[in-house]
Amino acid sequence: MIRRMSAEVPSEYFDGVTEVVVSPRAVPHPTRAEIYTLGECIPLPLEQEAPEAVQSRVVLYHGSFLALAQLDATFDWEQEGWETLTHELRHHVEWRARGDDLEALDRVAEANYARQDGDPFDPLFFLDGDAPVADVYQVEDDWFLDLVVRQVPSAVRFNWHGKRYVAEVPPQTSLPAYLLVDGVDEPPPGDLILVLRVKPRLFDLFRSRPLHQGAVQAVSDTRDEVP
Repeated sequence: MIRRMSAEVPSEYFDGVTEVVVSPRAVPHPTRAEIYTLGECIPLPLEQEAPEAVQSRVVLYHGSFLALAQLDATFDWEQEGWETLTHELRHHVEWRARGDDLEALDRVAEANYARQDGDPFDPLFFLDGDAPVADVYQVEDDWFLDLVVRQVPSAVRFNWHGKRYVAEVPPQTSLPAYLLVDGVDEPPPGDLILVLRVKPRLFDLFRSRPLHQGAVQAVSDTRDEVP
């Protein structure tokens, strides 16, 4: 279906698109239930400075389409597929016109690779990622939930894909902290990370604190509100 639709799109929209692929994954929205990401335009690292050198991969998530079809008997695969494909191709055209934004994304991606490989990185790099809602940031397949605190809490309550969770914070945790979350019902394709940090102060510009990295187990929260 997607191959047929791609043939109907003017060829100039594919300039710089390395491939259009269908992934089996489902990508849930970080805070809202019954909402899924149907597709993404993923910019690739710049090899040249010229905007025309920008390349992207367009990915459509079959698992997300399937999840929505199971929720809605009137779900139109053809219409949603066409709208998602053309929407992501428009993103690619926009990226090619904004080289500076792509360079910033490259820096964020490089910092995230360093995190994954255990190399030093700027703990605040995720703030330059995509933010679909306040205090929630996406860097490629990884999601960061940003919490500014006065001190290390004993537990953290948060919302993920429309459900409330609570996670006990290990007593040895120090600030700032990256806590890898396990236990949510519909995890993202990559990591889900709780970021605990204090509000930046002037002397933080001259003295950095070591980053604590750990893991927490999330369970359903029965309280009425999520802070």
